Amino acid sequence: MKSIALLSTKPVPAMKNLRICCDLLLFIMFFSQPAASQPSRKDTLEFKYPVVIVTGSRMALPLKEIPFSTSIVGPEVVQTLSRAVAMDELLKLVPGVKVDNQANGSRVHLSIRGQGILTERGIRGIKILLDGIPLNDPTGFAPDFFDVDHSALERIEVLRGPAASIYGGSASGGIINIATQNSPNVPLFGEAAFTGGSNGFWKAFGQFGGSARMINYRVSLSRTMGDGYREHTHFWSTIAYGKATWTPTPSFQLTPIFTRSETFHENPEGINLDQYRQNARQANPDAIPFNEYLSTNRTTFGTTGSLKIRDNQSLDFGAYVKGALFVEANIRTFNHRTITTPGGSLQYAMRSGESEAHLRNTISVGVDVQWQSIDEHRVDNLHAVEGDTIRSKEEIKQSGVGLFILEKLDIGKNWGVMACLRYDKIHNELQDLLKSPIDLSGNADFSKTTARIGFTYSPQPDITMFAGWGQGFMPPATEELAQNPDHFGGFNTHLASATSEGFEVGVRHIMGSSLRYEFTGFSLVTANDFDRYRITDPLRNQETFYRNSASSRRSGAEVYMEFLPDPSFDIQAAYTFSAFQYTNAKPIQVVMDDPAIQKFVKDRNWLPNSPKHQFSFDARYTLWPGFSVGVSAEAISKTYIDGANIETEVADGYALLHARLSYDVSIAGHQVVLSVQARNIADKEYIAFTEPDPGGNAYQPGALREVFGGMKIHF
Repeated sequence: MKSIALLSTKPVPAMKNLRICCDLLLFIMFFSQPAASQPSRKDTLEFKYPVVIVTGSRMALPLKEIPFSTSIVGPEVVQTLSRAVAMDELLKLVPGVKVDNQANGSRVHLSIRGQGILTERGIRGIKILLDGIPLNDPTGFAPDFFDVDHSALERIEVLRGPAASIYGGSASGGIINIATQNSPNVPLFGEAAFTGGSNGFWKAFGQFGGSARMINYRVSLSRTMGDGYREHTHFWSTIAYGKATWTPTPSFQLTPIFTRSETFHENPEGINLDQYRQNARQANPDAIPFNEYLSTNRTTFGTTGSLKIRDNQSLDFGAYVKGALFVEANIRTFNHRTITTPGGSLQYAMRSGESEAHLRNTISVGVDVQWQSIDEHRVDNLHAVEGDTIRSKEEIKQSGVGLFILEKLDIGKNWGVMACLRYDKIHNELQDLLKSPIDLSGNADFSKTTARIGFTYSPQPDITMFAGWGQGFMPPATEELAQNPDHFGGFNTHLASATSEGFEVGVRHIMGSSLRYEFTGFSLVTANDFDRYRITDPLRNQETFYRNSASSRRSGAEVYMEFLPDPSFDIQAAYTFSAFQYTNAKPIQVVMDDPAIQKFVKDRNWLPNSPKHQFSFDARYTLWPGFSVGVSAEAISKTYIDGANIETEVADGYALLHARLSYDVSIAGHQVVLSVQARNIADKEYIAFTEPDPGGNAYQPGALREVFGGMKIHF
């Protein structure tokens, strides 16, 4: 059931918004007819493993045969978003994943099993693919999800656990494989949507496309704007996306892709606990005077394709080039970057053994290549005005090459084995263009061989048990290398790759047509984890720097369940238990606060921003054809702000309740979807995100009650 939102963009009280939305929805319900032939949720989704094909593992395999913990976020979730602007809306029901929305916009902080929790900006240790085009750079850093238009998505695959042997250092924590919609099989279709609601939020979205002979094409365009919950959190974005799949023969397919995104986010920074208790909406005192913000303009041209050489041999390929202009204003500097990122991949696969043979084997070999050039310079931030003094000016060139081999062996009808081996080499080269007072030019190279093996056993067609072991590594990324604590400019030469090794066991089970679940238990050991710290230099004491510091042992359990007692009722729930502890031989000082304050990360302390318990719940009920109601909830336990685990600095746990209404009607022969959604109904004040920062300014309050309403029209 699709759902969108639209109403007034004026900042009226939340309850008044809700009343207006409900009145509009009821009015149209009485004076229109439900859309004809609207299938129920159960009619449109069969819980049979062969129907669910997973491609994020670099082999198109039924979910039943995937030996890793895997979640599929399908259209039934993707198309019921309240705002459709950020990844936190989509991944609430994926266990093992933590997504923090930093400013109530599209900037998010995302980690899987704790990988990437201390990254200040962007996503670390997670491979992100959008229609086969990677969002990560050669060092594994994904700056954002700004190219992703959530209103145009079809599904998301999330593969959790070390996957460096499949995609390199960018996948030490897992894989997020995002697929956009294809056009329906009609000559021409179109749809338009508008969403609006609390905190000055609105989004306009439109798309058109169709199928003609050998081509399926789709073009979408959206504009989003909002003021955010706190002061100095205004944001806007424009995303244009187009793709066309050309299939001239059954043996060949080519998909050109184009993306243009422009994004702007004001940055309110975190506040300390006293400021939070006084006024949770306020920005950090430095954010407004220095006009802290982040701006990104990015264009991507790419193509993916496949060639069937013979019945048992195929070749998959992809190529792309991305160009970006990036500006970030922080309390000390304006950082300007011009970025060009070309790359590509080639993968050959050969299958042997007939479908009924006792042994069936698929072996695949391939290569990933990527380059990046960054022209960067920094100038002083003189209270929101750029100074004349150039603090650093440099050219960074990076390259990444990964060679891999994957093998999938099926034994009889019940057993399966999948193994991966990969070698990666990352080269970073910096040319200091100022060379004053000293030349900071230099190189930084990192390489690693990683492996992963997984087993599946299916005692019955609807039960799969799986177990696996894997390795991960995270080379220092662009953001970590470019922050040199010794000088303005140059590389941080003190960094080494972080590594991990772990195993998992699990089971996924479909019980008839009404219940399915997946349970996974895992254990992960890490070394040389990246940590954030500050220095006392008065010109740079507000910048974030990185170091290798601690090691950790992480164990946990992840559970997902979906229950359909009848075609009109759907219940989903996800639970994550995380026990992430440091394993340090000696205490490590937290270099963040006033030097007079001595704090230390000790053995068996808990990792920051890693709650022990996460729980999400969603229920949808169709009252009559075309009209459905839904409720959802989310809860997390307390989190520590840093590895010192000071109880007085803890961010308390919280529980939030949300609700929605959706109505499909037919107006003048067009399908119209109306919706009303409310988030944080209880108007609960809570801390949504924490991070270590000087003076304890590290708490990001979440939004109070928000109401959104809207309409989508299909042509």
